[in-house]
Amino acid sequence: MRTALCDLLGIEHPIVGFTPSEHVAAAVSRAGGLGVLGCVRFNDPAELDTVLDWMDRNTGGRPYGIDVVMPARVPAEGGQQDLSQLIPQTHRDFVEQTLLRLGVPPLPDGAEAADGVLGWLHSVARKHVEVALGHPARLIANALGPPPPDVIASAHERGMLVAALAGKAEHARRQVASGVDIVVAQGYEAGGHTGEIATMVLVPEIVDAVGPDVPVLAAGGIGCGRQVAAALALGAVGAWMGSAWLVTREYQQLSTAPAVQQALLAATSSDTTRSRIYSGKPARLLKNRWTEAWEDEDAPEPLRMPLQNLLVSEAHQRLMRSGQPDVVPMPAGQIVGRMNEIRPVADVMAELIAETSAVIDRLRGL
Repeated sequence: MRTALCDLLGIEHPIVGFTPSEHVAAAVSRAGGLGVLGCVRFNDPAELDTVLDWMDRNTGGRPYGIDVVMPARVPAEGGQQDLSQLIPQTHRDFVEQTLLRLGVPPLPDGAEAADGVLGWLHSVARKHVEVALGHPARLIANALGPPPPDVIASAHERGMLVAALAGKAEHARRQVASGVDIVVAQGYEAGGHTGEIATMVLVPEIVDAVGPDVPVLAAGGIGCGRQVAAALALGAVGAWMGSAWLVTREYQQLSTAPAVQQALLAATSSDTTRSRIYSGKPARLLKNRWTEAWEDEDAPEPLRMPLQNLLVSEAHQRLMRSGQPDVVPMPAGQIVGRMNEIRPVADVMAELIAETSAVIDRLRGL
């Protein structure tokens, strides 16, 4: 099964796998798709450089991509100390009291609280891009629309393609006008940052808005071959998938995987919520005791990005380290209801392709 995306990216199958795990990303690429590594967790650009060195050695010469969080407009950024001063004490008190009520222990002695805010800053995202430009990444994707013009130009100079996520047709038009090569039409069902329009409606709107010469990937609510085939029927040239890879064997390399995967395997498609508590922008998360606490009458309103992320960064560490599946602060899409077993990436990919092909063959016979 090949589409125009395969020739454009140099891949075998029109499947793009977004993941925070380099082990998953490399496995997606080795299986014939395009693994895209999420960079927001790398506060230290040197660590990202080391991980991309590993990707270079472990993708079998296959292409891969990176994903950054970079607003098109350069914000005024103070240092972390300056930003911390903007967080109300009432918010700090609420977070600490909630952690105590949920029975979440403090960080172990000697464990440093990570600067969770840094990966969400424009300045750090630029360093991520600078690191990536020194590697043979095929694609740079931006979760917050088009990157600044100079970043797009630098990527193009090195032969890299630029993708951006869009939740509205008007956003997609602006992205293409700014030089973005691939638009990811991400529907409401997706995990992480999402808009308010469902994938079934959004994909054909964006395909029509950008025209036949701009490749569009469908994202949100895609976890099986029937849904990949539906994305192709809507006019997309491939699928962008994120949540499905969270229950792969390769994801278990991350230290937080046991509690996360236990929570995901137990969840249904109704067990997610769209909230600003994760980063300050609307994001779909697993519904649990942590998200419910923020819905109480006495809970404060989430802060804007990046202040909300700074507020909850240490809390997220503690929640993840607690090993309690019912409090993990995990972005996940509505497809979570289909995520019922741990499998290798290669098996997930093989099933996706086989089912997509079978559906297309069946439709030809109608």
